[in-house]
Amino acid sequence: MPLRPYSLAGTVERFARFPDAVDLADSAGGGTFRRLLPVRPAALLTVEGSGSPAAAVLHVRLEGPGAHTPAARREATRVLDRALGVSTDVRPFERRFRDDPLLGPAIRRFRGLRVAGAPTVWEALVHAVLAQQINLSFAGSIRHALVEAFGRRARIGGTTYFDFPRPEAIGAAGARGLAGFRLSRGKRDTLLRLARAFAGGRLREEDLDRLSDEEVVERLTRIRGVGRWTAEVAMLRGMGRPDAFPAGDLSIVKYLAVGLLGRDAPATEREMRELSETWRPYRSLALVYMYAALAEANARAGG
Repeated sequence: MPLRPYSLAGTVERFARFPDAVDLADSAGGGTFRRLLPVRPAALLTVEGSGSPAAAVLHVRLEGPGAHTPAARREATRVLDRALGVSTDVRPFERRFRDDPLLGPAIRRFRGLRVAGAPTVWEALVHAVLAQQINLSFAGSIRHALVEAFGRRARIGGTTYFDFPRPEAIGAAGARGLAGFRLSRGKRDTLLRLARAFAGGRLREEDLDRLSDEEVVERLTRIRGVGRWTAEVAMLRGMGRPDAFPAGDLSIVKYLAVGLLGRDAPATEREMRELSETWRPYRSLALVYMYAALAEANARAGG
């Protein structure tokens, strides 16, 4: 059972909007989410939601030859916590900002929303690197191609599912193996540096988990090609950090500033970072609720 209020449908909307071969989501009804877990033998996680956010129930099912192994249960828990945010307590956030003129309406409209992300920092970093300076649809198409080329696959219940590529697979591919995936040389080399850092143990999930937000940024930006924005996106989408805020993101300085905050022109990163101080220590949640409000406003306007 998730920490209520919780909305699986609202949370997986992000996956449904940018579909790929790894996170299989449907935001209709109570929401459905499927993902192949990184275990052998293979195991598929399926999550279905029902009930209102205040009375939400999650129906969790594991299938496949590895479904009953401790490793499958451990990885399923990680996906539920990190990718779907089921253990995040939003009640303090709701209480603090329920009367806020900007966040209050979004909290009531999208009650139970969580940050949708990736179960590992590695995967979140790959997402962020691919999305640098290009639109998310194009980045998603490159991710899809990489998943089909380097991800492990398994057939369960008559359907083929894909796991996200391991760092070892990307690192072993090398520059020659990553040719033809529409990657710039800079992105290709950054992915290889990250892959080899994780595969070789210089970057470890458990070590990063013990660091403060600023220490995570400092550690990740030691890797050439990883800037502050990329590190902050990884904390937001891959570490479940409640106060991560990639203030330099185009969606923040331009679309949020103009479309939701009513500015006449895009803000600067410094301005958005200063504004976000009001939302500490819940800037991650504040951000996704504003994203949801902006997406709905754009849909109403036909944008």
